[in-house]
Amino acid sequence: MSPALLRRRTLLAAAAAGTLSPFPGRAQLTPDLGALPGLGALARSRGITFGAAVQGQLLETEPDYQRAFETEAAILVPEWEAKWSALQPQEGRFDTAPLDSILRWAQSRARPVRGHALVWHNDIPGWAQAALAEGRHRAMAVMAAHFDRVLAHGRGQIRDWDVVNEPVANPPGSDVPQAGPGELRDTPWLRALGPGYIDIAFRMARERDPTLRLTLNEYGVEEDTPDAAEKRRRLLSLLRSLLSRGVPVDAVGIQAHLQMARPFRPAPFAAFLAELRQMGLAVLITELDMRETQEAPPGLAVRDTMVAERTHAFVATALEGGVRTVLTWGLSDRHSWLASDAGVMLRDGRTHRGLPLDEEWRRKPMWEALARAFQGG
Repeated sequence: MSPALLRRRTLLAAAAAGTLSPFPGRAQLTPDLGALPGLGALARSRGITFGAAVQGQLLETEPDYQRAFETEAAILVPEWEAKWSALQPQEGRFDTAPLDSILRWAQSRARPVRGHALVWHNDIPGWAQAALAEGRHRAMAVMAAHFDRVLAHGRGQIRDWDVVNEPVANPPGSDVPQAGPGELRDTPWLRALGPGYIDIAFRMARERDPTLRLTLNEYGVEEDTPDAAEKRRRLLSLLRSLLSRGVPVDAVGIQAHLQMARPFRPAPFAAFLAELRQMGLAVLITELDMRETQEAPPGLAVRDTMVAERTHAFVATALEGGVRTVLTWGLSDRHSWLASDAGVMLRDGRTHRGLPLDEEWRRKPMWEALARAFQGG
């Protein structure tokens, strides 16, 4: 079936069922996840991959959680299970069991898995922080040993890794600006190995698996603010420098933890995507969700419409700019960092409506916004 015919049949079926409106601002909830194809299937019909970050324990213990991922997600990324502290909590003692549970589930359902993340300034266990502080030789050995084990273990299923996560410093005006000079984030890796730690990580990954897609993942570059513009400039400068030295960066992940308090305008984001594509880099949306403002209106319908309109504007711009992978950071508001992180939670006890499914696993207008973007509406 052609993508155009599938799109038309999908919209006609949705209109007949009263579950999906092709018009912005007129979306309705869909109580039954099976009433329409999932986002993964809708995206696939146009050559797009849709998936979500997953928590392995919930995947094993909550039937509704498992059902949602079976229905909606065509690719998975572990939220925590592939980070350093999860995989190597003590030096030389690797624990792959939590990651393996996700890999088994994905394999049984023919779902690929992305790796997140090999080098990051967070989720570094205490032993590794101490080792990095011992100097360059020790830091190189620690990185090499981790890459050796982790990349070999996931090679059968994980073909795309976030090799370095969030290396760019936040400029003034950001939520958490970095104090002090420098365009790279001040991290234990930077202090141990200098700015070349990024080169080292990508080269190590390529040496261990020449066929792996190697991704640099970053946030804070999406919206139309002076700090986001400066961070885009810094990221582009870093990438040009890496590529000029032959560092094997294949792709850029744009996290897209979006905020309703920060304006979005398609033109500057589209120009940024064009520059990335001109460098020969693939671009992925890796952690999409939406943070509402503390002054969000009381009515769910109004809130959901606002979130949906912003989501559609962003994702449609990304797809027009050549993005072909879109991942949300979870699927349901029930299990979102937006509902559990004290720094971003709504103060009045309400929950951010920032993911495609609500707390009762129903499809929200944000789901419809993604579906329309994937289908070209």
